[in-house]
Amino acid sequence: MSLKLRLVVMNFLQFFIWGTWLITIGRYWFETRHWSGTSFGAIFSTMGIASLFMPALMGIVADRWINAERLYGILHIVGGIFLCLLPLADNPQQFFWLILATMVCYMPTISLAIAVAYNALKRDGLDVVRDFPPIRVWGTVGFIAALWTTSLLGLETSPGQFYVAAAAAFALGVYAFFLPPCQPKLEAASGSLVDILGLTSFRLFRDRNMALFFIFAMLLGAALQLTNAYGGTFLGEFSTNAAYAHTLAVKYPAIIMSISQVSETLFILAIPFFLRRYGIKTVMTISMLAWCLRFGLFAYGDPGPGLWMIVLSCVVYGMAFDFFNISGSLFVEQQSDPKIRASAQGLFMLMTNGVGAVFGSLIAGYVIDRFYTAADGTKDWHGIWLAFAGYSLAMAVLFVLLFRYRHAPGAGSQVLHGHTALDVDAP
Repeated sequence: MSLKLRLVVMNFLQFFIWGTWLITIGRYWFETRHWSGTSFGAIFSTMGIASLFMPALMGIVADRWINAERLYGILHIVGGIFLCLLPLADNPQQFFWLILATMVCYMPTISLAIAVAYNALKRDGLDVVRDFPPIRVWGTVGFIAALWTTSLLGLETSPGQFYVAAAAAFALGVYAFFLPPCQPKLEAASGSLVDILGLTSFRLFRDRNMALFFIFAMLLGAALQLTNAYGGTFLGEFSTNAAYAHTLAVKYPAIIMSISQVSETLFILAIPFFLRRYGIKTVMTISMLAWCLRFGLFAYGDPGPGLWMIVLSCVVYGMAFDFFNISGSLFVEQQSDPKIRASAQGLFMLMTNGVGAVFGSLIAGYVIDRFYTAADGTKDWHGIWLAFAGYSLAMAVLFVLLFRYRHAPGAGSQVLHGHTALDVDAP
């Protein structure tokens, strides 16, 4: 098996594990367990909690003491055990601690997978910039395949989704020990502990615009959690309506939601054009408006005549996600001092997947329970999605007013306070 194919398999399984349950766990929570929305918000916050410390901590372990691919495999095997234990939880509190343990094992494997892939490609004399993206795309394919597997097997409300994820985790855990070795490199950890943990990157907050950028990145990270947590549940609840019970979107909501991931892979190709022509402020604003449209279309869509709005919402998701996640990381890359560039990317991920995820999960769960859930447990999805749309629109307005920025169209760069920000023509 060629190196690229081996890494393709790794990326496919990496995101297959996540996709098996991430979009459908809401249906299991509400329709099978009948637990509360506030507790569910806490469940989704575990990804953010784990992202606050585990990627950096496991990075230190891999840099100093153990091969990255072995640590990667161990984490997946242990995570698979916790996935098998999830269906045994008798109450939301037990489920919270088990899913937190699962996320503590899973979240650092995302960055470890990148480290293993980069090391293997460089060792074989390949170009990481050219050769890694086509490999990484298979991670999204794996996520889509997982959604389809869960849906077609009828596991969207079943604990079986966690067992499928566990099987994939065990397979990847064993497979990892046969990946090219990524040995500890003491020189990669030669800085102080503060540098390794990325704390020096917080100096970027001294710049007003960078501070605003990170704050809005956090708020956009919260929006991402809203759509991941409640999209599948929203479609699934139409099953109680006789007019929609047998429609495609209700029978296979995970398949409909997978359109979002397909769109995500396509909008990546549009990022260089938009950044070069319009600059980061416009691109980020487009992302916020896309989130508003995403939620607004959900508010008025349905699995029957309004299915086109739900499908269009999934298409819009690709722009909403890519234009802040990938464009934002490129912006941070170019705005940061080379000495703290890696830790600056860590700060960006902490604000989006860490603080933003926790913020979005907990607040949304409380708001839905407090204002949009009736005494009998039914949810006002129209009101929920309109509230999320209003949140995104408010972000866009504030971002335009507060983020001071100058862009030189056609120059292939963005200028912030007189500094070159992003040369999208660079290799």
